[in-house]
Amino acid sequence: MRKFFSRFTSRPKEEHNPEEGYVEIETESEEVKSKIVVRPFMMKDFEDVKEILDSLRAGQTIALINIRPLKDKDLIELKRAINKLKKTCDAIEGEIAGFGEDWIVVTPSFATIYRNKQMEEVDEELAKDKEDE
Repeated sequence: MRKFFSRFTSRPKEEHNPEEGYVEIETESEEVKSKIVVRPFMMKDFEDVKEILDSLRAGQTIALINIRPLKDKDLIELKRAINKLKKTCDAIEGEIAGFGEDWIVVTPSFATIYRNKQMEEVDEELAKDKEDE
């Protein structure tokens, strides 16, 4: 039994020769995977679109945007804001869709929006609004 435990406790001494070369140590850890953020936004003014666009360009945010306050306040400004969102969405190769009458979802390129008949109707309504400009 003593021989059995001696295998674990006694180790042969390794010789250290500093002239043998260098050992390369990786300083960077494996790729850091950041979490996806589903973030709600409320669009009260046209200027609120800037914060939304910045978070979308960062690439890790799925934006849920309540457009009701701006819709009630100024429909023309809402159309401008949605147009900016669409252009940025195209640039980041993401998707944009409306759901309900007061919400828009914008996703980066790695996410896909499930579309059913109701969402298609809202998307058609958004497209029609854009044509009316």
